[in-house]
Amino acid sequence: MASIWLLVPLLSAATAWMYFLTLIAPSVPSEKTNTTLKFPGNLEELQGIAQLIRMYYEVNWIYVLVLYSSAYIYKQTFAIPGTVFLNVLGGALFGVVVGFPLCCFLTATGASCCYLLSAACGQDIVQKYFPNQLKNFQDKVQRNSHQLLYYLLFLRMFPMSPNWLINVIAPLVGVPLPLFFFTVLFGLGPYVLVCTQAGVILSTLTSLEQLFSVKTALQMALLALAALTPSFVFRKTQTVN
Repeated sequence: MASIWLLVPLLSAATAWMYFLTLIAPSVPSEKTNTTLKFPGNLEELQGIAQLIRMYYEVNWIYVLVLYSSAYIYKQTFAIPGTVFLNVLGGALFGVVVGFPLCCFLTATGASCCYLLSAACGQDIVQKYFPNQLKNFQDKVQRNSHQLLYYLLFLRMFPMSPNWLINVIAPLVGVPLPLFFFTVLFGLGPYVLVCTQAGVILSTLTSLEQLFSVKTALQMALLALAALTPSFVFRKTQTVN
């Protein structure tokens, strides 16, 4: 139980770093924006923050890259909702060519930090608050141990999967970190691509629902099923042999 207290200094240090970054933000003309630097909570705030950070980018692009990467990993590490806003912001700031691979890498890195944090001090929390999910995921990992790559890719590509919970539980059920990183990096690619593409037209968006139409959700679901296809073929081959 004592390991839970590791969260306090780690979260405090990470929060202090984020606050420090706001203190050293480049100076921009106050008449050009009335937005303060913070995590966006809705589309209107996101559009205002994107405008502010674009001005920072013109002054110091290295600062923007460090700020954006730190914010992304901070949210992912501590399983804080709202990463969708950062994916859209990545497209708005860096474009799809740079923003898409950057967001994919930050997603996998942040999720892996969450994995390591959970491995270090998450056992008691998960067993107390998510015992059923832990048991269910453990059973599925054991049943799919021979095709774990495809199963994890399926989970990441399927649009309804609770990614933050998978990040927290994965180290507790024996999912290897390299495999975890790989499946996050590529499995969430379609979702990240949709978000970063939307970021390019951020100023014209009127709601986040525009990002995820029924058509988009179906396409992601089909990709998730496609990820399982090799496992079905592999199982059938084993049965024949």
